[in-house]
Amino acid sequence: MALLRRDSLGTRQLLRLVLLHTAWEVGSGQVRYSLPEESKHGTFVGRLAQDLGLEVSELVSRMFRMVSKGRGDYFEVNLQSGVLFVKSPVDREEVCGQSPLCAIDLEVIVDKPLRIFHVEVEIQDINDNAPVFPVSKENLFILESRFSDSRFPLEGASDADIGTNSLLTYTLSPSEHFTVDMRTNDEKSKSLVLVLSKPLDREETPEHNLLLTATDRGKPELTGTVQLVITVLDVNDNAPVFNQSLYKVQLLENAPNGSLVIKLNATDLDEGINKDIIYSVRSVTPLSESSMFSIDSNSGELSVNGKLDFEDTSLHDIQIEATDKNPHPLAGHCNVLVEVLDVNDNAPELAVTSLSLPVPEDAPPGTVVALISVSDRDSGDNGKVTCSIPPDLPFQLVSTFKNYHSLVLAEAVDRERVSEYKILVTARDEGAPSLSASSSILVPIADVNDNAPAFPQPVYTVFVKENNRPGAHLLSVSASDPDVRENAFVSYSVVERSVGEQQPVSSYISVHSESGHIYGLQPFDYEELQVLQFQVSARDAGFPSLCGNVTVQLFVLDENDNAPAVSPPGSGRGSPGPELVPLSAGAGHVVGKIRAVDADSGYNAWLRYEVQEAGAAGPFRVGVYSGEISTTRALEEADGPSQRLVILVKDHGEPALSATATVSLSLVESPQAVKWDSRQRVGSEGPLVDMNVSLTIAICSLSGLFVLVIVVYVGLSCHPGPEVMCGPGKATVVCSSEVGSWSYSQRQSRNLCVWEGTAKNDLMVFSPNFPPSPKIEGNWKQEQLICDGQACEGDSHTEPLSLHDISEELSQIELSIEEVLEQIDTLNSNKSPGPDGSLFAQKF
Repeated sequence: MALLRRDSLGTRQLLRLVLLHTAWEVGSGQVRYSLPEESKHGTFVGRLAQDLGLEVSELVSRMFRMVSKGRGDYFEVNLQSGVLFVKSPVDREEVCGQSPLCAIDLEVIVDKPLRIFHVEVEIQDINDNAPVFPVSKENLFILESRFSDSRFPLEGASDADIGTNSLLTYTLSPSEHFTVDMRTNDEKSKSLVLVLSKPLDREETPEHNLLLTATDRGKPELTGTVQLVITVLDVNDNAPVFNQSLYKVQLLENAPNGSLVIKLNATDLDEGINKDIIYSVRSVTPLSESSMFSIDSNSGELSVNGKLDFEDTSLHDIQIEATDKNPHPLAGHCNVLVEVLDVNDNAPELAVTSLSLPVPEDAPPGTVVALISVSDRDSGDNGKVTCSIPPDLPFQLVSTFKNYHSLVLAEAVDRERVSEYKILVTARDEGAPSLSASSSILVPIADVNDNAPAFPQPVYTVFVKENNRPGAHLLSVSASDPDVRENAFVSYSVVERSVGEQQPVSSYISVHSESGHIYGLQPFDYEELQVLQFQVSARDAGFPSLCGNVTVQLFVLDENDNAPAVSPPGSGRGSPGPELVPLSAGAGHVVGKIRAVDADSGYNAWLRYEVQEAGAAGPFRVGVYSGEISTTRALEEADGPSQRLVILVKDHGEPALSATATVSLSLVESPQAVKWDSRQRVGSEGPLVDMNVSLTIAICSLSGLFVLVIVVYVGLSCHPGPEVMCGPGKATVVCSSEVGSWSYSQRQSRNLCVWEGTAKNDLMVFSPNFPPSPKIEGNWKQEQLICDGQACEGDSHTEPLSLHDISEELSQIELSIEEVLEQIDTLNSNKSPGPDGSLFAQKF
């Protein structure tokens, strides 16, 4: 029992020693580093392991680790080198704000034995923050009466940096009226003020726009700006002023009460109520006529307020006063001198006694429109009256008898040009001065159906995809008629005619009689009808009715709705039996050919051939675009006595349509088969190069002869035939250098051309889609030209040149070139394995 107690006491003492040692280890060591803020990732901070007295090789084994105290994970230690580096950039303003001292505390912990080190990284400020004003624009309002040296407080800018990077100086854009000053209230308080250096004048400059700039003392310097908009407030320092001191006015006697004498206008350079003016009559001479005139206090209009009589008073002197609306108003004055003139007291009088309205637009010249009577109560020359109407009108005044005039039609009128005339009839006496009177007569013009409906364009063109939905809207036509009412009500109809095999146009399309919408009554088939040309008639409801026509050209666009049609294979022999292939046939030997056509056009008729199951092709392949079946290597007895290939023919439409053809090939012994020297395929490089050179020369010779034949054929075909019809615009010529035989998918003649750099003689032809000539009616005859390298037939409009002879020549050249190319493909395939040599068609 005593022994157990002694052992327990020894254990507690040992544990106490371990704890004291650990505490000593924890409290030892502290390292301090300094680093500029915004340092990039990987920036060297210090050799931490070396500075802490640790061995770099022991960092991993002693479980070296570093912990950041709540300021983010900005640093990292490379355990292989013991170097402390930046993990992510530190923004001092984000971490420490405006604190003058910014440091990030790190704790480094190692085990075996346990030690804790304190590391402090001081973040030094850099000038990365520009001064910022609270607002981008500050408005100030200052009275123009403020004295010089007046001060107006401004809100300064702030800088998120510290030290010299946050010390700011202010500058103001050049101004003769203002300066900026920084006033120090005590050691820590500073205020920014705007100082008025020169008195303001609102009438000279009502607003000042200044730019205040704050600049810090960092390197490089950063600046911030604020726009100062200073509005000068007005004070009443200007009196109203008339543009002249004396106005002279002449008035006829017996001027009616309220007649305007003159409109006065005074101006005040102030603003607000200091600018608002009140007018008043100050005095009238003679005094007995003081109530004869009145003035509008706001507008300044001076008017007659009684009856003027030349025989009583011929001259009136009126003094006018203008004051502003300031509580302490300023005033301006002027005089108006009114001279009363003795005149003819009575003006002529006009009366319209008869009207014949409205006037039809087809009324003949001389038609009487109105009867006018004139009178004047004066006598002598003051009672003699003459009448007139303005010139350039299709009317004239004719004097019938004393004091009566007739308004008659002088020339034809057109309601669509002018729908009504406002005629001002003026009567003037011969007094001194003469008096006049006028009367306005409104003469409306009645409409006559003299305008036919007109379309805005002579031809409408619309493109419609084939297989359209019956009843679908195709396009709309619209005609306008400048007439009115029923004369302008337009109805639409189609002009009937025959299309194709004597089918009426109305079986294809219909026209809505009111809206002009054109609808398709049945689906269009591009293979049967490419262009439908018809006329739409627009007729008004007038009597008699008038009509106008417009031509509509409807072009049917092709869709991929026809699958390829495959002809029986036979290498041009037309034999239904299997193809016979000699066992001695070498690589590239042509054993047969698949022929297919597609009733569509363009990419929808561009055909591609491929073996449906590539693994079952054996020693044979099919040309991608030619359809030619040829050997890929020399045949062997192990290939069996027969082969069966399933050829898939696809077009390039969206979606693609396809057809298949099964070809049976029988391998037979044939002494006439071409025997190839295996040494040429396996031997040294020299003979192979010589063979390639020979084949290249042969290709160039045959290609030149082929191009020459094409040029001769095109030159002879360019002579105009007796029945050649061309559509508008230039014919589209499409060229190709793709592998494959001559392929045609349309029943129309094509233009063909060959690139000089083509590797083979095969062409892929796309039919150009262009509209027919306007002279061509619904039955647009199309010619068919089918060429497969063996024969040509079709075009009935060629010149006396023998097309069969040219076709035979082209076929021979085609076969020769194909044989040479197959030889090259065989040599290349024996030389280095690669793809089947077929070329992909280029899009153009």
